Amino acid sequence: MMLLLLVLTSQEWTQWRGPARDGVVPAAQVPAAWPKELKSKWKVAVGGGYSTPVVAAGAVFLHSRSGESETVSRFSLASGKLEWTKSYPAVFNKNSYAKDMSKGPFSTPVVREGRLYTLGVTAILSVWDVRTGSLLWRKDFSSTVDTSKLFTGTSMSPLVEGGAVIVHTGDDRGSAMHAFDAVSGAVKWTLKMAAGPGYASPIPVNGQLVTMTSQSLIGVDLVSGKQLWTVPWKDEWLENAITPVRFENLLIFAGVRRGAVALKGSTQVWANPEAAFYLSSPVLDDGLLYGFNSRKKGQFVCLDARTGKTLWTTTGREATNASVVSAGPSLVWLTDAGDLIVSKKSAKGFEQITRYSVSDSPVWTQPVVLGREILIKSDTALTLWSLN
Repeated sequence: MMLLLLVLTSQEWTQWRGPARDGVVPAAQVPAAWPKELKSKWKVAVGGGYSTPVVAAGAVFLHSRSGESETVSRFSLASGKLEWTKSYPAVFNKNSYAKDMSKGPFSTPVVREGRLYTLGVTAILSVWDVRTGSLLWRKDFSSTVDTSKLFTGTSMSPLVEGGAVIVHTGDDRGSAMHAFDAVSGAVKWTLKMAAGPGYASPIPVNGQLVTMTSQSLIGVDLVSGKQLWTVPWKDEWLENAITPVRFENLLIFAGVRRGAVALKGSTQVWANPEAAFYLSSPVLDDGLLYGFNSRKKGQFVCLDARTGKTLWTTTGREATNASVVSAGPSLVWLTDAGDLIVSKKSAKGFEQITRYSVSDSPVWTQPVVLGREILIKSDTALTLWSLN
């Protein structure tokens, strides 16, 4: 029974940054040793977008783009076979400064209790039956959002917590956070804000939702929707995109131009202006914060989470972007160039264990670590790699 439970758990990746929403895979669910090569179990052509696939109950769910529509698909985890697909119009008017970016979707779905929650680039929240693909309910905010006034369109990944699904919609002119009953879609609360939404995804902390807007760090009561606190965090390009990290009684935030800070309540405990995390959210392990610094054309870095002190950095030019997952004693880095890099966790310096090439097209998603398998979504393909 315990072995079956472990297998089932290791094959789940149900939301942004994994089951616990923190980018951490328990040591029992990762390999003791990494092979010389990875083997492709299956590969299927898929649409574009930066949405990471999610996995539950033997199925892979993907939110992607095909032309002027967004597509939601279910694949067999075992074979890669397409089991159902649905699409809906999502015409996206891009910001001219984002000409090299994808047209979305950017938000990672959530699977919870037989339902799949997706949030599109034009702020359309849809809830699907995971078995049949039937649309259970939908909230369309596209008419209230001018996507040309957002750098990359709606990007936050929904949070399902306390029986509610919570999304943040809007543009640089202002925004609203919405909580709906996760089953019926009934409105629970709405919080309107003068600040636009950030590109960050929220985390739950002691009955609060904690996230970044375009101009601040905020805490919101999950039950009432009341804003409990705010700390100004203005970015000249309105690009606050990092998912907060919780460490003991601290909340760690970061931005590309202001570096990283740790807060206790709404009081700053430390600041590190050199830790310029941009589009890649860091991970925490044993008091160490690992992440991808956008400076020097991309560095892997390690900070002391208690003090904010930089313990080490690589020399630079690692990648334009890289996501990171904590996997037992190792770190798994996935670069936009399609390199999967495994390194040791250490406060002393970066030590590579191995490196694999997992895509010949750009990758802007998280690696989905599933025990002895890793799922990778690139601009053109969805591939399941085996570590056996």
